[in-house]
Amino acid sequence: MTPLLWTLVAIQIAMGAFDTFYHHEFTERLAWRPSQRHELQLHSVRNMLYALLFLVLGWLEVHGIFAIAIMMVLVVEVVITLMDFVEEDLSRKLPPSERINHTLLAINYGAILVLLVPVLIGWAMLPTAVAPASAGLLSLFATAAAFGAALFGARDFAAARRLGRMASVPATTLVEKLPARQTVLVTGATGFIGSRLVASLTASGHQVIALIRNPAKAEMLAPPVTLITSLDQLPADSGIDAIVNLAGEPIGNGLWTEAKRRTILASRIDMTAEVVRLIARLERKPAVLVSGSAIGWYGLWQDQVLTESAKSHACFNHELCEAWENAAKPAADHGVRVAYLRIGLVVGTDGGFITRMLTPFEFGLGGPLGSGKQWMSWIERDDLVRLIAHVIARPELSGPVNATAPIPVTNTKFTEELGRRLHRPAIFRVPAALLRAVGGDFADELLLGGQRVLPNKALSNGFVFRHETLRSAFEAIL
Repeated sequence: MTPLLWTLVAIQIAMGAFDTFYHHEFTERLAWRPSQRHELQLHSVRNMLYALLFLVLGWLEVHGIFAIAIMMVLVVEVVITLMDFVEEDLSRKLPPSERINHTLLAINYGAILVLLVPVLIGWAMLPTAVAPASAGLLSLFATAAAFGAALFGARDFAAARRLGRMASVPATTLVEKLPARQTVLVTGATGFIGSRLVASLTASGHQVIALIRNPAKAEMLAPPVTLITSLDQLPADSGIDAIVNLAGEPIGNGLWTEAKRRTILASRIDMTAEVVRLIARLERKPAVLVSGSAIGWYGLWQDQVLTESAKSHACFNHELCEAWENAAKPAADHGVRVAYLRIGLVVGTDGGFITRMLTPFEFGLGGPLGSGKQWMSWIERDDLVRLIAHVIARPELSGPVNATAPIPVTNTKFTEELGRRLHRPAIFRVPAALLRAVGGDFADELLLGGQRVLPNKALSNGFVFRHETLRSAFEAIL
C-alpha cells in the first residue's frame, strides 16, 4: 500500500461519506422511500464489503488464497455498483450533484484498482499467510471508515426490511365522497400533497388536469393525467368541475431572507390570480375552488384554542395566508364556491416537515425544540386528501376550513411519540436561543411558535378522521 494508493482510498472514503450523508440521508431520504428498497439492499451489501476491505487493508498484508479472496471481493463490489447504477436509473431521478459525485467515485475507484490489483497479484503469488501491517494514523482512519460503513450497512439493511413492511392505503379509498367522473384541475400537482391527491383521483376514475411548472417532474404522476405547463393552454370551453389550488414555493426549505419572502408571496398570489383569470374566461364555471392556505393565518398563539372564527395575530405567516386567501376571493364573483384550506403540519414520510426529523431521530439525536410547550396542529396526509374530496363534494362548505386533526399536541408530546414509534430516545433538546440566532423569524414562527387549532367546520359537517391521534398516524406511516 503506497502513499498514493492511501491518498486515493482516503478521497474515496470522503466522497462516499458525502454521498451517504448529503444525498442518501439529507436530500433523497432513501431510508424512507418504499421505491428504494432494492437500492438500499444493494447499499447494505456494498457497505459491508467496504468495511471488510478497509479493515483488512488497514491492518493486514494478506498472501496467497487470502489475497485472491480480496480480489474476489473487489469483483463483487464492482458488480454490485453496476447493479446499483441500473437500479437508481430505473427507480428515481438522481439530482445533478449525485450524478457528478458518482462519476468522480467511479473514476477514483478505477485509479485505486489500477494501483491495488498489481499489489494483490503480487501477494497472491506468495505462500498463504496473514501478516500485521500497520500504516499508523492511516490504519486508524481506515478503522473509523470501516466502522461507519458497517453502521450504515446495518442501517440500510434494517431500512430495507422496514420498507418491505410499509404498505400505503389504496389511493382509491381517499376520494370516495366525490360524485362519479369529475374533472379536477390541480395546481401544485407534483408536490407532497398534490401528487397523492392526483394519484387518488386518477385511481378512482376521475379526470385530472395537472398544472406542472417543471416538465421533468411529470414522471411523478401516474397516468392517465392531462399535463399542462400554463393555464393559458386550457380553452374557454374546457369542462372543469373543481379546482384544487396547492401551488406555492415551500416556506420551510430555507431562511426567510427578503428575497425568499418575496418569492413565497409571489408564487402563491400570482398562481391564484391566474386561477381566477381562468375561471373568468371559462364558459362553464367550476362548482368549487379549494384554495390552499395554512394555520399560519392565525399568527402566533399560546394555549388558546383556535377555530375558523378565531382572530389573527400579525406576523409574516399571517400576511402570507391573508394575501393568498384574498387572491382567491374574486372567484366567488363568478359564482364559484370558494373554500380556503388552512392546512396544519402535514404528516407523511414522502415529504413535509417530518422528513427533516426522521434521520436525527433514527440515530437517537432527536428531541424537543426550545421549551417544547408550543402547540403542533397536524394532519396525516391521506386524511388531508380525504378532506379535500369532502370539501369538493359538500356544497355547504365554503370560506376557511381548518385542515388539522382533532387532537393537536405540544412539541414535547410530538417528539415523544416519534421517538416511541422509532424506538429511540427523544432527549436532545435544541435551545430556543440557538434556533433564533440561526433562523430569526423563521424559527419563531415555524419552530418555536405554534397554534392550537381545531377542525370545527370539518367535524360539524360530518367529516370523520381516520387518524385523530398522532400515535395512530405514526403507526400508519412509520
